[in-house]
Amino acid sequence: MRELPLVQHRRLQVDGVEVFYRESVPARADAPVLLLLHGFPTASHQFRRLIDALGDRFRLIAPDYPGFGNTVAPADFDYSFDHLADITEGFVQRLGLTRFAVYMFDFGAPVGLRLATRHPDWITGLVVQNGNAYEAGLSEAAQGFVALRPDHEGDEDVVRGLLTLEGTRGQYETGVADPTLLDPDAWTLDQHYLDLPGRKQAQVALAFDYKSNVARYPEWRSWLRKYAPPTLIAWGANDPFFPASGAHAYLADLPEAELHLFDTGHFALETHLSDIAPLIADFLDRLPA
Repeated sequence: MRELPLVQHRRLQVDGVEVFYRESVPARADAPVLLLLHGFPTASHQFRRLIDALGDRFRLIAPDYPGFGNTVAPADFDYSFDHLADITEGFVQRLGLTRFAVYMFDFGAPVGLRLATRHPDWITGLVVQNGNAYEAGLSEAAQGFVALRPDHEGDEDVVRGLLTLEGTRGQYETGVADPTLLDPDAWTLDQHYLDLPGRKQAQVALAFDYKSNVARYPEWRSWLRKYAPPTLIAWGANDPFFPASGAHAYLADLPEAELHLFDTGHFALETHLSDIAPLIADFLDRLPA
């Protein structure tokens, strides 16, 4: 019987934020590092099964952003994607990481690509799972989300409607061919964190700032073309926010990228871990030391 990896749960102070993170302890001290950047409305717990699957072979590190999971931010924290990237950048520096691959899911794409453009020397490769960087990858629903403005009457109500248990569960179930593969604990735990004091207002601020990511798409595409990082794309093809067109769009800038589409929704790891984990392991094994 295969033994599960040792997983440590730690906290690290970064610019007044107490960052919670999970870190596997692989058998080899020099094992490749994969920084796991979670999406909305979840946190590092979304990677627990992946860490169990691969943490004995690779050093997997999954932080919670401010406003998510077990990370504790000051009451006056400014919730923007630039600031999430600032804290993640400081977290990486505090850990002393200098070369690592990045798993970018959903919100993890704008955070991860900010890190990459600031520190291209850090990045050994990218694993992209329903993390968009292209206008072509925005569904009609996503375009409507990007268009929301704090000064438009009713727009905040639209955002808050996504922060209910019904909205959270819907993000997991939409586009999934076999809903019995979904663990309801996933959206139940997500909703627990969303319901903590101050968390919904943080998500409202990030929703209204999402347009800042779209504005940076040209910069990120330029970075991808210039540095051509080895890239594995594993994508839930039935994602209501970021459809398969967003996965294919990467190939215009990264023609050597490996693309795999799965018959599932936004949270592809929930239903296709057994397919995606071996792809990640093979990809990491082939990256430069």
